[in-house]
Amino acid sequence: MLRMPFTEGDTILFQGDSVTDCDRDRSDSYSLGSGYPALVAAYLWSHFPHLRLNILNRGVSGDRVYDLASRWDDDCVQLKPDWVSILIGINDTWRRFDSNTISPIEEFEKTYRQLLDQVVDHTQARLILCEPFVLDYPPDRRAWRPDLNPRIEVVRRLAAEYSAILVPLDGLFAAACTRAEPAFWAADGVHPTLAGHGLIAKAWLETVSSQG
Repeated sequence: MLRMPFTEGDTILFQGDSVTDCDRDRSDSYSLGSGYPALVAAYLWSHFPHLRLNILNRGVSGDRVYDLASRWDDDCVQLKPDWVSILIGINDTWRRFDSNTISPIEEFEKTYRQLLDQVVDHTQARLILCEPFVLDYPPDRRAWRPDLNPRIEVVRRLAAEYSAILVPLDGLFAAACTRAEPAFWAADGVHPTLAGHGLIAKAWLETVSSQG
C-alpha cells in the first residue's frame, strides 16, 4: 500500500478539461465522473477510510486555460482545497487545429501562472500539476507536437517554480505505447480509455506518494 501525505479531512480538488470531467454529473457537486479522479478516489477511500478525505472534481469538457481562469474563484478558491490537481492544455492546442483559435504560449503561461498565484495567495493548498499529452493516433495528431510540446515545458517550469508535484503524463503515455497500441490507451489520442485512465490514476498516486 502506498504511503500518502494526506491528513484527516483534507479536500482534494481535481481541475481540468474533458479528461478530468469524464461525464461527471453537474447536478451533483460530489460527482467524480468515470475517469482518473474516480479511480484515485476509490483507492484513497478504500485504503485510508479513517482520513475521511473530501474529493472533488470540477473538470469541464472543452476547457482551455482561459476557461479555468474565468471560473477559478468559484470552482477552486472558494472550495478551500488542501490539494489542487490541474490537468489542462490539450484544448489550447486542439482548438488551433479544429477552429484556428490560437492560444499563444506566452498567454498560456501567464494565465496558468495566475491560477497558481490565486491558489497560493488565497488557500494553503499543495499543488499537483499534470502534463497535458497527446498520443500518435490518429496520425494527424503528430502535427500537434510543435504546439503542445511548449505547453508541456510551461507546466514543467511552473511545477519547479511553485514547488508543485509534477505528474509526467506525456512521457508516461509514450512509454505505454511501446507496450500496447496507442488506441488501447486513448482511442482518439486525447481521451483516455479505461486503461488510459488507470494509467493516469496509478501515476498520480505513485507520484504524490513519492514526492509528497
